[in-house]
Amino acid sequence: MPAPFTHPDDAAPYVVEDCGPDLQVLSDDTVVRPPPPPIPPNDDDLVEWKDAVYDAGRGLGLRMYRPCRSIAAAVKEEDEEKKPLLPILVYFHGGGFCVGSYAWPKTHAVCLRLAADLPAVVLSFDYRLGPEHRVPAAHDDAAAALLWLLDQLQSSSDPWLHVSAVDAHKVFVSGTSAGGGLAHHMAVRFGTAAGLSPAIAIEGYILLMPGFFSGQPTRSELETPETAWLTRDMFDRFFRLGMPAGATRVRPEQPEPRARAMGRMLVVVAGRDLFRDANVEYAERLKAMGKDVELVVFPGEEHGFFGASDASDGEVVRLIKRFVERDHP
Repeated sequence: MPAPFTHPDDAAPYVVEDCGPDLQVLSDDTVVRPPPPPIPPNDDDLVEWKDAVYDAGRGLGLRMYRPCRSIAAAVKEEDEEKKPLLPILVYFHGGGFCVGSYAWPKTHAVCLRLAADLPAVVLSFDYRLGPEHRVPAAHDDAAAALLWLLDQLQSSSDPWLHVSAVDAHKVFVSGTSAGGGLAHHMAVRFGTAAGLSPAIAIEGYILLMPGFFSGQPTRSELETPETAWLTRDMFDRFFRLGMPAGATRVRPEQPEPRARAMGRMLVVVAGRDLFRDANVEYAERLKAMGKDVELVVFPGEEHGFFGASDASDGEVVRLIKRFVERDHP
């Protein structure tokens, strides 16, 4: 006896968008995201960290890092007047606006190293992701994160962000890939301090392999092999799921040459990244506007290389350290 006919709508949900182990979208619009993998134990006692919430209504949190006192203080503990204030580094993770978290081991490891080696208080923020929350939700969350930081610095309610512990006029906003794009949008929105308060000064922005693209595929996009860590196909999937429905590929908006000061900017580019040409073109356009931009290309690296090896990580962290300490001998 033949099996009864089953209409496709009655079948079990199936995968319609597969972004690897971190994101799948099913035919019934269910979004499947596994929890972040466990964090490897860290027993070097160089950095302490804790989790906090910056937008309870949306369930958005951050992970805060600070060097242990033996690293943070350059003088004896009792000499409080000479204790150096730590800069603040805001960090936004990557993931194509669709995946990622401050709780991912790679993100956690990067922030541990930045906090210890700069040294600095590092604030690693989560933000809403697509396809449930498409761009510009992430942009709005990044702005909310900076406003939350402003409130914390003004109230001094958290000892990690107390006026006696951090330098509120040495704030740097950074991010990798999609997070680098968020850093750009914060530079356009806030500049150095406008829109926030005299109580906080954003001194610079650090864009690590920002996920910029052009209206037409660039040479670096066309030359990206299928064996790359980030392929054109994967980028197209993230774009389809993270951008607004019907969005077209456009390069990031720029401020006018006489617009508010954007602060210093460091743009780090991977030489074998499909975003390479768009990243270089972005930095050169800003330079032509008279902006203070440092462009550094790592020739043999692929997209997302920061956090992948001790050798390259050390070079990037030293570069960031020089950038943060510039003008502060």
